[in-house]
Formats: sequence, structure tokens, C-alpha cells
Amino acid sequence: MKKTFKLLLVILAIILLDQVTKGFLIKLITGGVPVTAPAWELIPVPYLMAHVTNFFNVVFTWNPGTSFSLFRSLGESAPIVIVVITAFVVGFISYYMVKRANSYERLPLAFIVGGAMGNLIDRIRFGAVVDFLDFHIGGAHWPAFNVADIFICVGVGLYVLNWIVGRRKCIKDRD
Repeated sequence: MKKTFKLLLVILAIILLDQVTKGFLIKLITGGVPVTAPAWELIPVPYLMAHVTNFFNVVFTWNPGTSFSLFRSLGESAPIVIVVITAFVVGFISYYMVKRANSYERLPLAFIVGGAMGNLIDRIRFGAVVDFLDFHIGGAHWPAFNVADIFICVGVGLYVLNWIVGRRKCIKDRD
């Protein structure tokens, strides 16, 4: 129970950090933080907020799709499909994290769940995710991303690394 509570705190901290950063940016642009979808119409995109370095900008953009534009061909129903799939995946990962995961798997899974829930909140509120971190080399830009995306990527990376290390350990113990 104590482990579950700590994981819940990690997940809530990630969601809070993600939503606060996005809310702060929306407030800077609009003067207020809209609660629902009309924000979509208030903010032109992409909106350059700050040129920070030669390779990094803070921008404001809406991402109505998913990574690599998956589900874009679904048209109007895409946000609903994405919300349902995301909620299902978050539920499955959460169940696995609490009931079946090894101790070394739990923190990476909490990162993934927290990040996914941060983006899920945006999809439910606005129909799209707020992205604002823009890295580039000259005119070649990496797709903009946000704090939730960082935690998802770090969580997946740690999970894969733990899996590789655990697999090597099992192979070594077997020999």
C-alpha cells in the first residue's frame, strides 16, 4: 500500500507539473487560462513565444493528433478515439504497475502513466494537446513537445533499459 501511495504521488506530481507549465503558457498568451475548448480558437498557432538559444525556442502549438500523426485519417472522430485508447492504455498500465510489476518497473511505469494522463487531460479539455518545447538545427525542427511527453519518453527508456538489464541478469544467472 505504501508503494502504491508513493507511485500515486509521483503520477500526481507529473500531472501537476505538466498542467502548470501548459497553463502558464496559455495565461501568458491569452491573459487567462480557459477551462475548455474555446482556447483552441483564441490562440493562433504556431505562436513563437521566445527565441531562447540558437537551437531552442518556446512556442505554442496545438497537437490534435498523436505521435507521428497517427489517427489523423480518422478526421472528426480522432479526438474521441484517441481519448478512449489512451484511457484504456493508462488503465492497463496502472493495473499492471500496481498488481504485477516488479519493483524496478514501477517508477518507469509511473512516469508513463503520469505523462499520458497529463496529455489526456488536454485532449479532454481542448480536443488537442498543448506543445511548446521546440528544438531545432537551423530550419530543421524536431516536433514540438511538452513536459508530459518528456516523462513518457524517459519512462519508456527506463523501462526498456530495466528490461535489458533484467534479461541479461536472467541469462547470466542461468549459465
